Parts: sequence; C-alpha cells; structure tokens
Amino acid sequence: MTIPKHDVREIFDRAIEHTRRLSPATFDQWFGGVQFDDLTDGVLSLRVQNEFVLEWVRDNFLPTLTEKIRELTGWSIQVAWTLDSGLATPIAQRTEVAPVRPRPIAVRLVSPPISGPPSPRLEIVRRMPPPDEMNPKHTFANFVVGPSNQLAHAAAVAAAGGGGRRYNPLFICGGTGLGKTHLVHAIAHRVYEERPEARIIYVSAERFTNDFITAIQHHRMDEFRTKYRQSCDLLLVDDIQFLAGREQTQEEFFHTFNALHALDRQIVVTSDKYPQNLERMEERLVSRFSWGLVADIQVPELETRVAIVRNKAAQEGIALTDDVALYLGQMIRSNVRELEGTLIRLAAKSSLTGRPVDLAFARAEITATSPPRAQTVSVEDIQRAVCHHFHLRSTDLTSKDRHKSVAFARHVAMYLCKQRLKCSFPEIGRAFGNRDHTTVMSAVRKIEAQRDSDPQVRAHLEALEKKLAAEE
Repeated sequence: MTIPKHDVREIFDRAIEHTRRLSPATFDQWFGGVQFDDLTDGVLSLRVQNEFVLEWVRDNFLPTLTEKIRELTGWSIQVAWTLDSGLATPIAQRTEVAPVRPRPIAVRLVSPPISGPPSPRLEIVRRMPPPDEMNPKHTFANFVVGPSNQLAHAAAVAAAGGGGRRYNPLFICGGTGLGKTHLVHAIAHRVYEERPEARIIYVSAERFTNDFITAIQHHRMDEFRTKYRQSCDLLLVDDIQFLAGREQTQEEFFHTFNALHALDRQIVVTSDKYPQNLERMEERLVSRFSWGLVADIQVPELETRVAIVRNKAAQEGIALTDDVALYLGQMIRSNVRELEGTLIRLAAKSSLTGRPVDLAFARAEITATSPPRAQTVSVEDIQRAVCHHFHLRSTDLTSKDRHKSVAFARHVAMYLCKQRLKCSFPEIGRAFGNRDHTTVMSAVRKIEAQRDSDPQVRAHLEALEKKLAAEE
C-alpha cells in the first residue's frame, strides 16, 4: 500500500500528538533533537541530534509512537536513524513541515554540445522495467519484524538505501520459507520506487548458471558480462548454494562479484547455509560472501508467528479472531510459508462451506489434514539427557555457572535443541535461564565447528543423539 506524502506527514503528526500526551514536558525536551524525514513501506526515517537522544527516545517514546503508526497504517514499523548534530529546534515548536527525504526523479542534466547554447537541457531518462519474477506483495511494509529476523530486515532496508549502515555484500541465510526471498524482493521494490532509472537484476543461482551456459553456447559472453558487470546497479541472487560444484560458473560469478564490488554496486545474496558451511564452493567466493554482513533468519518465535498470521489475514481480507491466530502460531512452527499457506487454505475452505474461521473450525481442519505427529523429545528432555550424560544437576544448565564443563554441556544442549527441535534462538535462550539469543547463536556455532574438528565432541553428540532417538 502506497500512501501519498501529505498523508504520511499527517499520520506522523497524529502519532506525535498521541505520544506527546504521555508526558508533554519531557517529550518536548527530548524530541528537540529529532526530525521526521520519511515514512515509506513501514520504514520510519528519523533524523536525530546525537546517540544520547536516540537512546532516550528509542527507549521511552518509540514504542508508543510506532504502535500508533502501525494502528493508523497497518504496517509493521521499523525505524531507520540518521545522526545529524545540526538539529536544534524542538519538534513540538516547529510550524513548518519537516523536509521529506528527496526522491530521485527520472530526469538528468545533460551538458550542451560545444557549439550549442550555454545552458544545459533536460533529457527524460527511460524508466527501467521492473525486475523479472518479483512478487508485488513482497514489500517491506508486508514483512513482519521480530527477534528472529530483525537484523536481516534492518540490513535489507539499508541495502535499499533506507538509512543505516550499508553492507556490501549482504548475505542473508536461513531455512526454507523464513522470508529470505521476501526481503530480496522488498529491496528491489524499494530501489525501483526510489530510483526508477536503476538497473536491477534479480536471478536465482540456477538462472545465473543457465544464462552463463547459454552465453557460452551462442558465443555471447561479451553480452553476458555487459549485462551482469556493467549494466547492473543492484544484483540480487537467490539460493547461491546451487552454485555448489559448478566450478566454471563459480569462476564467472567470482569475477562478476569483483567487478560490481569495485564499482560499489550493491550485491545481495541468499542461501540456506552460512558462507563457511557452503559445500563445494570455492574458498575465495566464501571469503567474499563474508566481506560485508552475514545476517541470518531463524524460525520465528510464537509472538512473531501470531503477528505474521494477523498480517496475512489483513492483507487477504480474512476475518480472524485472536484465538485462531494464536492457535495457528502454536501449531505451525516450521516456517512462514507453511503458516501463511495454512491460513489461506482455511479461508478457502471457509468460503466453500460457508463456515466462519473460528477456533473449532481451525482445529478440525488442521487435525484432519495434518499427518499424525511422531512423539518427539522436548527441550526439557534434551536438558535432562545432557545433565545425565555429563553428570550434572538439572539446574546447572539454566544457572549462571560459567565453569568450563558446565558451559560446554550447556552449549551442547543448546545445539541439540536447535538441531532436533528447530527452536528459534530466543526460545532456546528463554529455556536456558533467559539468556540472550546472541549467546545461543554463539554456542550453536561453536559446537557446529567443534563437531567437524574434534572427535571427542563428535562422540559426545553421537551418544546423546542415539539416546534421544531411542526416546522418540
């Protein structure tokens, strides 16, 4: 949904008025260092005087402000900050409209010929066609942000020119159906909207390979290299893991990457694995994938899954009660695609049968169409097995004890929860004494590396996995 600029400003002003009521005096004091720049596709761009003001506003006023904007627009709101020490006048005292971030228009100044008139002329720049295979619904406004994908979302916004530090390349990794392609499409949509003259290429790794093979067969390598290296302002490549083992294609992509990176053209790559875990991929490519930022997307936690269901229902015009949204979020944990697909299926069945999508209907349909679930172990089962294996007390794994033996056992338990139960990092962190999700990420990666390099660690894991398999 696109909102006209004057309506965007009115929405922000209404949200400001609502937020100011919390504490007018404090609000005026702290918002003196904040300026509104833009609100597009759920990204609120604010200019802030310094980091101290940023932290205070973010912690004390931002939740109320963004919630009001979400209520008025239906968007999931993400904030892009810009530091500007020149700001001074309190927002509550300004009467003029704050400047909106300028959007490029499709014209350019062209220098006149030597023999021509002294003033430049305007030449219309041809608006480039939108990238192939783009889903119109995959925008930033329709992307639900939660702890499991917050970093990847913020990095994608920055890659599209929406504020914040831009990383090049941006490497987005995560399992199937978690939103990698959605973010890539959102980047393309945003760049195309802001810079209609931009030359955007979106391809899968398979498509890149096929284009390369075709160019070789028909002696069109110059044409291929012009397209991918010179006539490209933004390169988006999905599922880079499919280049595995294709040595000649990897060689060509390596040189394409180098050419674009040298020109500071944004490169965004997605994969189902971290760069260092890509099999049969040249080391020099793996190294380049890590030059910028590697941002992973994890299985969303319950709150985010419920928000995703509600967001999809709003997009599709499906009447959905809170209890049904919660039930779907609890029952479907694997990925976003399955979650949204289940909602659409329920809505279609409801339309055919004339029954409302209530809790009883949802339970009956999911029970009838889902295969019986095999009995699986729980987080508690894994914790219990690990404690028994390492001769620890049941409370050791959730305690603050950092003794080497306890920490190692804790890391192993976290790794097993991630591998066997597909829990999100925040969920695992809560189960292990409310630890931060970054702590869990570090633990899981450490055990993954040790499993490949340390026979003793591998033996511990194999013994535990054998024991857990016997309990299923």
